Amino acid sequence: MATVSIPGSTCVVLLDIEGTTTPITFVKNILFPYIKEHLEDYLSAHWEEDECKQDVHLLKKQVEEDIKQNRACAVHTLDQTVHTDEEKAIREVVENVLWQMAADRKTTALKQLQGHMWRAAYSTGRIKGEVYQDVVPSIRRWRRQGLKIYIYSSGSVEAQKLLFGYSVEGDVLDLFDGHFDTNIGLKVEDRSYERIAERIGCQPENITFLTDVTREAKAAADAGVNVVVVIRPGNTELTEEEKSHYNVITSFNQLEVTESA
Repeated sequence: MATVSIPGSTCVVLLDIEGTTTPITFVKNILFPYIKEHLEDYLSAHWEEDECKQDVHLLKKQVEEDIKQNRACAVHTLDQTVHTDEEKAIREVVENVLWQMAADRKTTALKQLQGHMWRAAYSTGRIKGEVYQDVVPSIRRWRRQGLKIYIYSSGSVEAQKLLFGYSVEGDVLDLFDGHFDTNIGLKVEDRSYERIAERIGCQPENITFLTDVTREAKAAADAGVNVVVVIRPGNTELTEEEKSHYNVITSFNQLEVTESA
């Protein structure tokens, strides 16, 4: 696939993670199954700790918001093996989290709890963050060319830092100038990209966003951000119309920075 040039006005490269820097299979086959397998034990072990209490509080607030907005919610099933109030409360949290994951929801409450669970797995070496081989060398090249690099992912900032701090390439957190998650807004909303530009201190047209999701690409473009769509193995296939509409790459190596006039 041909080289794609990004405008010389670009001073920031904003990167998605899943399907862009990191294989989708890493999230779906390693990170998510870890949550499902260890969720109940984790909650039982940390239930009385302040961090866990805050996570549960956010999940309950999300349920209240869903009810207020008439959104679908998890349906609690009657479990005859539950005997105490704590067991009942934990089981309800488990049901809610598993329901949100099955629905592929991107709520801040869900992502925060997941991030806290993954922290232990990364720090003990049970999980190492996967990144495509072209990612780290390309980011180093862009930085040498004077670009700043930021991450914008639906995963919590903590989860992002864990992935790159305990990656197969080692700790590469020093490559990034900052991180954004859904606290700044949803990735399919153009206002989120305007907020990111405001937070960074630049104009939207000074940002080039790399993502594999065309709904995110459209939102970013609507905000005035330059967009490049990344095709990786296992990603959702683009339509011919999408391929012709967006600049498309299969490797970060194809992205070249043009000199500003």
